[in-house]
Amino acid sequence: MNNNSLTHKLAAILAADVAGYSRLMNEDEAATISAWQNLRSEIIKPVTAEHSGRIVKHTGDGFLAEFQTVSDAVRCAIAMQFKMSEFNEDIAEQRRLNFRMGINFGEIVVDEDDIHGDGVNVAARLEGLASEPGICVTSQVYEQVRKKVGCAFEDMGEHQVKNIAEQIHVYRILCSVPAPRLENSAVAADPAGSGSPRGAMEKPSIAVLPFVNMSADPEQEFFADGLTEDILTQLSRFADLFVISRNSTFTYKGKSVKAKDVANDLGVRYVVEGSVRKAGNRVRVTVQLIDGNDDRHVWAEKYDRELEDIFDIQDEITAAITATLPGRIEADSHDRARRKPTENMQAYECVLAGKILHHKSNREDNIEAQRYLERAIELDPNYVHARAWRACVLGQAWGYGWLTGDYAAVLSGEMENLEKMLAIDENDTDTHRILAAIYITRLSFDQALAHQTKALALNPNYDLVVVQQGELLTWLGRAEEGIDWIKKAMKLNPFHPQRFWSHLGRAYFVVRRYEDAIAAFKHIDAPDGTHYAFLAACSSYLDDSAVAAEYNRETLNVAPDFNISAHMALQYYSEADDRAHHLDGLRKAGFAEGS
Repeated sequence: MNNNSLTHKLAAILAADVAGYSRLMNEDEAATISAWQNLRSEIIKPVTAEHSGRIVKHTGDGFLAEFQTVSDAVRCAIAMQFKMSEFNEDIAEQRRLNFRMGINFGEIVVDEDDIHGDGVNVAARLEGLASEPGICVTSQVYEQVRKKVGCAFEDMGEHQVKNIAEQIHVYRILCSVPAPRLENSAVAADPAGSGSPRGAMEKPSIAVLPFVNMSADPEQEFFADGLTEDILTQLSRFADLFVISRNSTFTYKGKSVKAKDVANDLGVRYVVEGSVRKAGNRVRVTVQLIDGNDDRHVWAEKYDRELEDIFDIQDEITAAITATLPGRIEADSHDRARRKPTENMQAYECVLAGKILHHKSNREDNIEAQRYLERAIELDPNYVHARAWRACVLGQAWGYGWLTGDYAAVLSGEMENLEKMLAIDENDTDTHRILAAIYITRLSFDQALAHQTKALALNPNYDLVVVQQGELLTWLGRAEEGIDWIKKAMKLNPFHPQRFWSHLGRAYFVVRRYEDAIAAFKHIDAPDGTHYAFLAACSSYLDDSAVAAEYNRETLNVAPDFNISAHMALQYYSEADDRAHHLDGLRKAGFAEGS
């Protein structure tokens, strides 16, 4: 080796091999070699090139590839696993070629066309830790891509690997197959973190991108966003559709993206995109449905109507999309029960604005959202959806500590109003969702469960309803079931709010899976006193008193007045054993009792 020819650089490295290759060769050498050659020419080479990668070398039963960016390496690995599932569809399970992959980002040594160094060695060791089929990555890779790919990650903790001095923090990628035609995929996994293999999504999967505001008035931006959200909500009412939540699709707002890339990022087959122009009392909506796999238009339409026809437009768009998707979806009329829209278009626009402001999650916009929703209710006192969202916005204000005055009185008033509204419209999902949440805080679990069940029946793809199902089951002493629902919500919304991790952490704590609970809470970027208290309790149950004491100090740093009594007042357990278990954990962690 000529040292003068060596260069050092940072790169993303993908190492892969075929699991059980020696066994396959022993059973049928000729067939295995032929399949491996086809795999290299049909998948490895073209998919690597698609993602701007370079095959450094083949290693008999695997390969080594180099990429300029971590995102390219990870997306390439995911794409290959999807392609491999297709490749294996018609092959007997015991004869399938399944990849194990490892991805690292670090310094490598380039020697002409070959690469060496710890950056390469770590990727190879990660590949050895991966399941078949599966992908493992380092914490450096995880931090760079966790918000860029439509997959979840399972924290596998620290690992000591051969010939590497320091331990490596490893994550496993959990990603669902994006297309119905891959329904027999062996690579699909629960993307919310269970790590258990599963079949691909059987339901047609779809993402609705934010509609583009084509009006000259930038103030109409909220109208375009609100229309998008309403169409998304309508589609979500179909139990036979898998619909990505608005929180995930709105991350693409204002960006120039290709439908195929969105489909790949979010793990869906179909993408809806469109534009809206509102001028005076006229509205023009253009919408198209795109097959993300083939990057082709499946259906497109233009609507030029009076503003008062906006609800009819929404229904027509929904009907056209669901009639066009594979299987000609037939939803029971009860599953499609839709809210009764207001006749007052100004009130409707106020609700659209209030919802968009709520999603920004800051105090000033929350106050403005309340004003819009109050105005909507003034314009139409019987507008059920407006009242539901006012209660939601007030709940947000309470949760963040922005609400002044007697919240209990406010809560009672909102609950009374919402109960009355059910006589006008019993099919507003948010009304039932919010009533369920209020009844939980009152320990009225029968009523909470009744409203929660209704909300779930009305909109089975609404991530906020799905995650609340998991939260409620946890309070009811059914945390194992709750974990599955929370993970489902994470799948529906790959870019879910961080509070979903808090719900998952609590559920793990209740079932005494303390290490899993700690891993969940550690996903939260800015932990509050409650999160640190859970971490302290988990550590105390793991008999790690030093770590528990450190989390105790962190709790008091962010919440100086924290005490057990005040904390437990916000824990709504129905089972005495669960409450006692939580109390004991806090006491073991050394927290003050309070009054």
